[in-house]
Amino acid sequence: MKLADFVVTEAIVPNLDATDRNGVIRALVSGLAAAGEIEPADVETIAKAIIQRENQGSTGFGKGVAVPHVKHPKIKRIMAAVGRSAGGVDFAALDRAPVYIVVLLLSPPENPDGHLQAMENIFRHLQRDNFRRFLRQAETTAEIVDLIKEADAMPTG
Repeated sequence: MKLADFVVTEAIVPNLDATDRNGVIRALVSGLAAAGEIEPADVETIAKAIIQRENQGSTGFGKGVAVPHVKHPKIKRIMAAVGRSAGGVDFAALDRAPVYIVVLLLSPPENPDGHLQAMENIFRHLQRDNFRRFLRQAETTAEIVDLIKEADAMPTG
């Protein structure tokens, strides 16, 4: 599974306007709705499920990155939205540092293995300093798409 298999290009937000965690989550879920991946009527329900999951434990794992995720019955396939915040957002990350890159992952409940594979893929790439640094510097959707393609082309191991 490659990042390009589930990152929705039309739901990439290179310049997030939201300044708080819940706003970022809502913006990314709304982006998936605008891309036609989820029903607009389901945006708030899905956003609330992700926020509830965040309240149980932050998905801000440090190094300026957060990966909010949820399995939800309204989701038909594994999908992700990517957001970049120039100023950083408080995600209550483990290292207490602001989050600049958010990869929001949504999966159908009946595909837990696919959800885990997608999470592993996201984390593997986000562990790499260069990938994080270039994502943080990317100012356009095209730049982020190029980084995702480069990451997918790298050998795994």
